[in-house]
Formats: sequence, structure tokens, C-alpha cells
Amino acid sequence: MAVLEDDFEESTGHELQIVIGSTGKIYSQIKHGAPYDVFLAADQARPERLVSEGTAVSGSRFTYARGQLVLWSPAAEALSVESLNAPAVKRIAIANPELAPYGRAAEQVLHGLNLHTSLSTNLVLGENVGQAFAFISTGNAQLGFVSKAQVLSRADEQRGTQWSPASALYDPIDQDGVLLNRGSENQTALAFMDYLKSPEAKAIILAHGYEIP
Repeated sequence: MAVLEDDFEESTGHELQIVIGSTGKIYSQIKHGAPYDVFLAADQARPERLVSEGTAVSGSRFTYARGQLVLWSPAAEALSVESLNAPAVKRIAIANPELAPYGRAAEQVLHGLNLHTSLSTNLVLGENVGQAFAFISTGNAQLGFVSKAQVLSRADEQRGTQWSPASALYDPIDQDGVLLNRGSENQTALAFMDYLKSPEAKAIILAHGYEIP
């Protein structure tokens, strides 16, 4: 978002104010009247729900990115599915599956690998994937499931190691954006929605660990 924001502001002259939080939390804030104009979710369900509830503009919803889930550790040792059961691994961080799509995807992977029950006492839940990432990077968890984009955001020498579970183990993390009713006549909001569909924005999204469906 930081790179998208800078490129958008430089190319259009508009100014954005970004608020970061879990998809579930931001959705709740919108429902309680938070003054947002555009909602970029980490799933499709909440933007679709906002349209059906009459809070977002019908026909404005589109998929701007597809997230990639990885198992990540800041350590240099190679990771694999066996790493989840390593004796030294006492805490495994994931985002809260009830609030965050990356947490739900991590839970699906663990179920698909038949590891969810055996590892349940090792799981440490972050409110969102950012908090799960922070647990790992600060050593409060030895490893965990985060987004590939977060790993790529670090300097090369700080990226540690990652393992990508088969995409068939979890539902696609398609991330939708939607124009909220409050922003329907906001020229900056309208311009930003158009910008996200541009080749320039798509190139930035691809370069930062996402796919374009």
C-alpha cells in the first residue's frame, strides 16, 4: 500500500489517508459509520456483503489481488512441512481465522495436512496477519503462516526462509476492493479505484508478492 500510495499521489496529485486493520475489524468499523471512502479487503465476502447491505456502491466491487500464503521463519534454516513438528517449535503464529482471511487459509492448510489437532496448543493467534508476522519477527513465535508480500517487504538479509503450501490446500485469497457510499462522489476515491485497475498498479501488486487473478 505504501508503494501504491506514493505512485498514485505522484501520478495524479490526489492525496490518500490510509487506515490499516484486519478485514473483519474494518468491516465492523464501516458498519458503525467510520468515515471511509474505499475498502480494500483481504477477502471477497465483506465487500460483497457491504454491497448487498447497501453500504457500498453496486457494481464497484472488483478483485485487485490474490494473496499467497507462506510458512515463514526469520531463521536461515530451510523450512518444510516437517518444520511444524520440530521439537524446537513451541509457538506457531497465525492470524485469527474468525477475523482474517490469511488466518482462515492457514487453518485450512493445517486441517488439510491433518495437523490442526496435534498443533492446536502451539498456535498463537494474531488479530490480523500483520500481528502474526510481528509475533514471528520478534521471536514470540518460532514460525508461522503469513503472506508472501510481508516476507518480500523485508530487506534481503532479513527475509529468513519460507515454505509455500500447495495452493489446493486453501481457498484462493482473492482480495476485493469496493467503493463505499460515502466515497461515491469523492474524486480522489474514484480516481484511486480506477488507478488500481491500471497496468502501473498491477505491476506494483505483482512485484510485492501477490498474483492478479
